[in-house]
Amino acid sequence: MTLSSDPSRETRPAPPPRGGAFGALKRLVGVCDATTYWAIVLVMGLMATIVSLQVFWRYVLGSSIDSADELSRLFFIWAIFLAIPHGVKHGVHVGIDLFVMLMPVWLREWLFRAMAAIATLLMLTVTLGAWVATVDRWPELMPTLPITSSIYYIAVLICGLHAFLHLALLAWGGSRTWEEEIA
Repeated sequence: MTLSSDPSRETRPAPPPRGGAFGALKRLVGVCDATTYWAIVLVMGLMATIVSLQVFWRYVLGSSIDSADELSRLFFIWAIFLAIPHGVKHGVHVGIDLFVMLMPVWLREWLFRAMAAIATLLMLTVTLGAWVATVDRWPELMPTLPITSSIYYIAVLICGLHAFLHLALLAWGGSRTWEEEIA
């Protein structure tokens, strides 16, 4: 047996499947990524604008925008929760992988897929919890704005659904699912 055909000597996991249901799911997640990317840009711009206007109003005009604190907090929370799935996509989180890197490639890949599958189930739980919180808080209004206070939980709900799709895709396709987009 040659060195290259020995599966225990592989240096990279197998590529993800192409086309079919996997390809369709990957395209759907790509559309979600593009949509939330621009939504993040929008809410960050709105947050910067409202904070700047509040500073101007307070220090130049000697007044205040009543809802500025609440709006800036709302935009910040939306930006964070819309961005979380983008981090999930590429695994940009804090982790210590010294032990994992000592494992053979096939075991690392199996562990990656298993943890992604477990995280998918956990994210489904978060999504269901966000749904319950959204429905529960729907009748309540925000203190300074005439909109439902469940708007905070809607961001968590969207984050949960989007991250669920990413994790399911990673569990199915493996660690190289988004590799061609990184290069």
